[in-house]
Amino acid sequence: MKNLFSSNVSNELNSTGLAQRVASVDVYRGFVMLLMMGEVLSFSKVADALPNSSFWQLLSFNQSHVPWVWLSLHDMIQPSFTFLVGVVLPFSIAGRKMKGATISAILLHSIKRSLILICIGIFLRSNYSSQTYFTFEDTLTQIGLGYTFLVLLGFCTQRIQVAALIILLVGYWLAFALYPLPAADFDYSTTGVTAAWPNSLQGFAAHWNKNTNFAWAFDRWFLNLFPREKVFQFNEGGYATLSFIPTLGTMLLGLMAGNVLHADKTANKKIQYFFIAGVSLLALGFLLHITGINPIVKRIWTPAWTIFSGGICFLLLMFFYLVIDVKGYKRWSFFMAVIGANSIAAYCIADGGILSFIKKSLYIHLGKQYDHLFGAPYATLVSGGLVLLFVWLILYWLYKKRIFIKI
Repeated sequence: MKNLFSSNVSNELNSTGLAQRVASVDVYRGFVMLLMMGEVLSFSKVADALPNSSFWQLLSFNQSHVPWVWLSLHDMIQPSFTFLVGVVLPFSIAGRKMKGATISAILLHSIKRSLILICIGIFLRSNYSSQTYFTFEDTLTQIGLGYTFLVLLGFCTQRIQVAALIILLVGYWLAFALYPLPAADFDYSTTGVTAAWPNSLQGFAAHWNKNTNFAWAFDRWFLNLFPREKVFQFNEGGYATLSFIPTLGTMLLGLMAGNVLHADKTANKKIQYFFIAGVSLLALGFLLHITGINPIVKRIWTPAWTIFSGGICFLLLMFFYLVIDVKGYKRWSFFMAVIGANSIAAYCIADGGILSFIKKSLYIHLGKQYDHLFGAPYATLVSGGLVLLFVWLILYWLYKKRIFIKI
């Protein structure tokens, strides 16, 4: 099976005969996975124990998702995953063509990948349910729903890719904008929020409020087509199936970045492109947000979020590419490269309950007070740090043995 996330770009480059190793993509992916696995450190518990420390309050904020509008560092995990899927696609297509694969064979393979990702996503979300929990808003299922369309667009010119991006985002914006706002007598008990929820938006932006929007209405119909323990009324976090449409937009932005990375251009030209694209997208997304045309909301992946987070992804890719591939400063990033090279394994470990299992095992074997080594406030740092070390050693062993779990 071949790894969609990592498609370890170095492997793809080797298969296409290209000499250059784009190690920065693995490191960027490893950085994102480290943010995800880092939840085990529980900065929020340290911040609660040290309420007067602005340092720990800042770390706590950036290790959790914002309630609705705007973002934290933690909110950049999913868009970075999604963006990198697009980045590696030109290398993947080129590699398969070099091996003699036809377009139809590549498309069939992409359909298989899509279905596997959707199934893995549903499986992981069903771990603590009494029956299969059909949900399509998590990272893997969102990528799976849009991946085949991305591959199709991967064979198109950049002009068509840009046009597709605009159509996707404008169409998605229009669907929300035309969906009616709740009436005065609307029953908010069916949405999991109250009319006075402090994070609700006002005016035109209210079309993108939590669980009263177009995507929420779609899921009230769509998700109840599947067997469920109880009738679906709302997602507690406000997440929605239809977010895969603008998520495809994020993958398209990654595809455009991957086209440049794969192209026969100088490193300076590539860096210049990433910088201009990143800053331009940041400015446009922020403008849409402050004018009220479209708020930046990650949970329903608003078009403004696609644009704004896409700008951040371009700048992060530029940073890792400049430092690692152009300047050659790689040794500091080895820890993240090991994680990024086996991202499917790392993702399943982080999202499959394995981190919690290891943490509980450490308490069994080391005693319930072992993590008080530096005092009670820092207990989660000790236990979480050990868990991360054990997981990294497992991934390092796989790395040394050249065992990569792929789709």
